[in-house]
Amino acid sequence: MKTQTKLYLILLVAGTLLPFTGCKKFLQKDLQGTLTQQSFPVSPSDALLAINATYESLRDWEYNSGGYPIFDIMSDDASKGSNPDDGASTVGPYDTFTITPTQSGLDNYWNALYVGVKRANVVIEKIPAITMDANLKTRYIAEARFIRGLIYFDFVRAWGGVPLVTNTTPPLKLQRSSAEEVYSLIIQDLNFAAENLPLRSGYEATDAGRATQGSAKALLARVYLFKHDFINAEKYALEVINSTQYGLEPAYIDANGVNGNNGVESVFEIGAIQVEGTDGGGNQYANTQGVRGTPNRGWGFNRPTIDLRKSFATGDPRYRGTVINLGDTLDGVRILGDGPTPDITYDTHGNVIEIECYSRKVWVPGDNTITQYGCHRRMIRYADVLLMASEALNENSKPGDALIYLNLVRQRARQGNASILPDITTTDQTELRNAIYNERRSELAMEGWRFWDLVRTGRAAQVLGPLGFIAGKNELLPIPQSEIDISQGSLTQNPNW
Repeated sequence: MKTQTKLYLILLVAGTLLPFTGCKKFLQKDLQGTLTQQSFPVSPSDALLAINATYESLRDWEYNSGGYPIFDIMSDDASKGSNPDDGASTVGPYDTFTITPTQSGLDNYWNALYVGVKRANVVIEKIPAITMDANLKTRYIAEARFIRGLIYFDFVRAWGGVPLVTNTTPPLKLQRSSAEEVYSLIIQDLNFAAENLPLRSGYEATDAGRATQGSAKALLARVYLFKHDFINAEKYALEVINSTQYGLEPAYIDANGVNGNNGVESVFEIGAIQVEGTDGGGNQYANTQGVRGTPNRGWGFNRPTIDLRKSFATGDPRYRGTVINLGDTLDGVRILGDGPTPDITYDTHGNVIEIECYSRKVWVPGDNTITQYGCHRRMIRYADVLLMASEALNENSKPGDALIYLNLVRQRARQGNASILPDITTTDQTELRNAIYNERRSELAMEGWRFWDLVRTGRAAQVLGPLGFIAGKNELLPIPQSEIDISQGSLTQNPNW
């Protein structure tokens, strides 16, 4: 299987094809200055490098759903974006649900996730044998298990059951595990992380951004929400809230902006610095979506739709915190956009179907495209934890408690303006459920959750059907055909693909 040959040998042995010259004694010597599965990691410093490499896999451009925010594009929040021709055959089919098992990006995403699994497995399997501080050793393993749980949660949402790899020497052929088996491993990993990671306040400032007990519990709440286990979703969301380790940024714009990097609202984020390339610490996630043209901040994919723009309540400041319009001025820079891209696109009846605009959630101040590589991608925000708690409490017939957390999110959003976004007061379960769904869309727009929220709540066919979504098929991606071919039949395709 391709994932075994490409992904499970990250620490390659250099010089394995040595010429058959020289004496036998030379050929029997260990390779000098080479990392192998046997020689790394073997020391405390190696252990730190290994766990840091696990985090680095999350900055891989293709870890971000194959390099493009396809799950936003597959929702009603965003369209392909960029100019009409750019990515028309590679990214465009995600917008119209016309992808195939050979679609560009699928194999890249699949492989990038398994790279992260491999690196986590190196830590989990190899570090226990290293002589080092016991507490630090346990923490590194817990961090790796958090990341492995995070990645397998990406896997199970996207593809359902996938091959489970839990060591560094898997068999060459792996069959798909069931979705429930994948969820079981995720929950085991996250429980271990929750039990063994420090609180956020337990880290030194130099360790900002590492997984914490709160990260693990917040992700557990999310996992249980997807499993419709609202009892456990409530339990873990409230444990994060009651830990008093997190809060809401006073200004909504800072919840995803540079002023909020590793801030009070960040439960887990993928940090980055302003250098081009993952190896140096950069992340191309924002560059892919950055303003195209003038100023040149990126490629301009993932454009907010008209439907999203209209969904915000009148005066909701989150609109300005989500959408960049042509003519806006941000950090002293006027947004003029891309020449080849129509400012407004009309259908054959003269109706406006698209407006050139961009995602505010990935804006990084600066004067060139490389600044965008320093965007910290928020994976879990405290506002999301509050909304998860609200949703679970409502489903558990506790509407009064649900309203508390829902209205905290609305209170921050209104930015002190009492004339907008009044508190929700209904205690009718159905009405409150819909209010929470609407709040999630406004609060978390363009952050990769709208498609999944529609799928997990059973609304995808109704909302996305007009865009091409087919029930019983598009809830999952197709397994990359290249992986099925290389597996020689040990991998099977998802239904209706």
